[in-house]
Amino acid sequence: QVQLVESGGGLVQAGGSLRLSCAASGRTFSSYVMGWFRQAPGKEREFVAAISGSGTRKLYADSVKGRFTISRDNAKNTVYLQMNSLKPEDTAAYYCAASRTVVTGTGRSYDYWGQGTQVTVSS
Repeated sequence: QVQLVESGGGLVQAGGSLRLSCAASGRTFSSYVMGWFRQAPGKEREFVAAISGSGTRKLYADSVKGRFTISRDNAKNTVYLQMNSLKPEDTAAYYCAASRTVVTGTGRSYDYWGQGTQVTVSS
């Protein structure tokens, strides 16, 4: 069982930056692929970024490439999402998730989910 707690969301102006954190419980954090997803009101959940257990492989959605960076610190059981050059269309609830499979953007491959943190980007 893995418990995930996100933090770092908030209100920011377009062009600004935020860093999201996701703290995980358990002693096997490094064995999990970690992902970030987001869901805006009235829209489907969408993949944002994912990172392998060792941190060597990363995957990004086209919509965030070059602006967002995923990273992890296995000693702290934490995964991060650095978000730069934020746009109003990035407004959503952001969720981190853990998977025992490969680095993927497919939500159903993730077994554990956090409660989410809200990011609002004003224009």
